[in-house]
Amino acid sequence: MQALWHLENIDVTHLLCPNKLGDKDRMTQHLHRTYAKGESFFVPDDLSDRIFFITEGRVKISTMNEEGKEITKAILGKGEVFGEMALVGEERRRDWAMALENTEACVVSLIELNDLMRERSDLNLFFMRIFGNRQLEMERRLESLVFRDSRSRIVEFLVQLTQSKGQRVGYEWVVRKPITHQEIANMTATSRQTVTTTLNDLRFKKLLTFNRSRLLVRDLDGLTAEIRS
Repeated sequence: MQALWHLENIDVTHLLCPNKLGDKDRMTQHLHRTYAKGESFFVPDDLSDRIFFITEGRVKISTMNEEGKEITKAILGKGEVFGEMALVGEERRRDWAMALENTEACVVSLIELNDLMRERSDLNLFFMRIFGNRQLEMERRLESLVFRDSRSRIVEFLVQLTQSKGQRVGYEWVVRKPITHQEIANMTATSRQTVTTTLNDLRFKKLLTFNRSRLLVRDLDGLTAEIRS
C-alpha cells in the first residue's frame, strides 16, 4: 500500500507528487527525481526556488561553520519536506542537502507551491507546523548544548530519535537505518569517539543494541533516565 503523509485532511503526497500517483488531470511543474547516494540536491549559494518532498530514502541537511567544520542540522526521511526556507524569502541556499542513500523526491517550484497555497489554505497550516516544529527542535538542541554534558546530549538525541523514527515492538523500539556515529557526533557537537564510547556503555547496561542496519532500544525508560545521570 502506498504510504501517504496526511495532516488532518491533507493528502500532501497527492498535492506535491501528483505525477508519481498517476494524476493526469493536473498539469504541473512537479518533477519526480531519483538522486544517487552522495548526490546533492542543492549547495550553498544555489538559487532557492524549489521545495523537495521525500518519497523514498534519506537526506542530510548540513552547514559549515567558520572553521570549515560540518554541522549536521537534520537527517530527514520518507514523508518529510526540505528547502522550505524559500517560502520565507531566502534567495540563495545557505545549507547543503545531500542524499544519504538512493533517494526519490518530488521537486516543486516555488511559483507553483505559492499557487497551491492560495488554492488550499490547509496547506498553509501544513507548512506553519513544519516551521514551528523545526524552530522548537533547534531551540531544544541549543538548550542541550548549553545545559548538558556530551554524554547526556548523545543519550537525549538517541531518545528523540527513537521517539520520532522508532517502531515499537512489544516492550522494545526499533530504529531501522540509524545514522552513523559520526553523524550523531555532528548533531550533538561531540566527537565520534565519545559517541562510540557512550553507545558501548549503554549496550553494556543492556539498554540498547545496535549494528549498521538497526538500533534496538530495549528499555526506553531506562535510556531516558540516563539523561539525568
